[in-house]
Amino acid sequence: MLIGICKINLYLPNSHSLKDKRNILKSIKLRIRNRYNVSISEIDNSDLWKNTTLGIACIGNEKKYLNKVLNKIIIFLEKQNDFQLTKFEITII
Repeated sequence: MLIGICKINLYLPNSHSLKDKRNILKSIKLRIRNRYNVSISEIDNSDLWKNTTLGIACIGNEKKYLNKVLNKIIIFLEKQNDFQLTKFEITII
């Protein structure tokens, strides 16, 4: 069994308060969870309005499958207009 982990930094230009940020993140996390069947959580920068770091994890038997799923998530996030993906890091364990 292998574990795929992706750490993603996002910039949220439309967030003007922590409440705005929570609403935006709730929507992002729900769409990713439903579409790709992965675990996702905010793991850093929870006290900043405009920046956040998300952690995504999935499990599988093949490294190729895990890379494919995580890369699809990155492409999905890059196409969104509500925020900007500033940095990401994929690790397979």
